[in-house]
Amino acid sequence: MIVDTLDNIDLYKSFSNDIYLGLKFLKETSKDIEIGEYLITANIRAIVEEYKTFDNSQPTFESHKSVIDIQYPVIGLERVLWSPIANMSVLTPYNKIKDCTIFVNPNSQTFCADIGNRIFAIMFENDGHSPKNCIKSSELIKKITIKVSI
Repeated sequence: MIVDTLDNIDLYKSFSNDIYLGLKFLKETSKDIEIGEYLITANIRAIVEEYKTFDNSQPTFESHKSVIDIQYPVIGLERVLWSPIANMSVLTPYNKIKDCTIFVNPNSQTFCADIGNRIFAIMFENDGHSPKNCIKSSELIKKITIKVSI
């Protein structure tokens, strides 16, 4: 998992042009963007959604095999929990159509990243991530998730 600010997106040009283009979309997008899905390139799409964050005492973690997730709330703040999938238990086996495996029982290496306010997170295949968690109390957020095909 990578956590960084939108001020640093030029660092990702040499890392991956697709990730850079996704980050550029985030940096240039207004908080007034409509809910829905946007095709950025043939390999990159953005999903814009609104929901209330919640206090999750028994989180589940997801991971993807076909995409890298870049998550960024354009309105509000969200806590994303992270843990490597290697030592977690599979709750829901990999679903190829949804490109998702659901895990439970994170190990002691769980980490939190508070995203929004120019801070984003990038999750790779081995990054179990549990989004939608509130930081202090539940709030309505608008979040963009960039899906970069791999």
